Amino acid sequence: MAHADQILDRWRTAPYTYVEVGATAGPLPPGYRHVRIRADLGSGAGTFDRAADLLLSWEMHRRAGIDLVSTDRTAVPGAVVLQRIRVGPVRVDAACRVVAVGRTPQWAGFAYGTLSGHPVAGEEAFGVERLADERVVATITAFSRPDRWFTRLGGRLGDVAQDLVLRRYVAALRAD
Repeated sequence: MAHADQILDRWRTAPYTYVEVGATAGPLPPGYRHVRIRADLGSGAGTFDRAADLLLSWEMHRRAGIDLVSTDRTAVPGAVVLQRIRVGPVRVDAACRVVAVGRTPQWAGFAYGTLSGHPVAGEEAFGVERLADERVVATITAFSRPDRWFTRLGGRLGDVAQDLVLRRYVAALRAD
């Protein structure tokens, strides 16, 4: 784990790659691609607790096929997570730092923002909510724009890749 700590050290105090830190909690800023996903996960307290645990423990990411290391076992404010995404023989490292976290008996979630070297600049927020009728829904809110030469060159392919990963996150929260 010492090696992972050394890898993550460079991002502990690195600036975010965008200025609108925390904006997934309100109106999304102009100049970015906006994504809002809402998906039913099932119903009941057990479904909510399981999905919240998967979400806050980084297990959602792992189940979606993302290799990652983090400074913390769970999403906590300031935690750094380095996601390693493979596309064929190419590996892309994507570092983020947690902006906000919350958990109540009815809602759990966090938001993280991109750090230097991430393919895009922006923020993603993930939430799981147990509604009054006991339905459990997942929400993902994001804003991003290309931030590396290859994502700028790729154009819409970056959007397609992001959409694929976000759908895999939802599927991971649905898995038993």
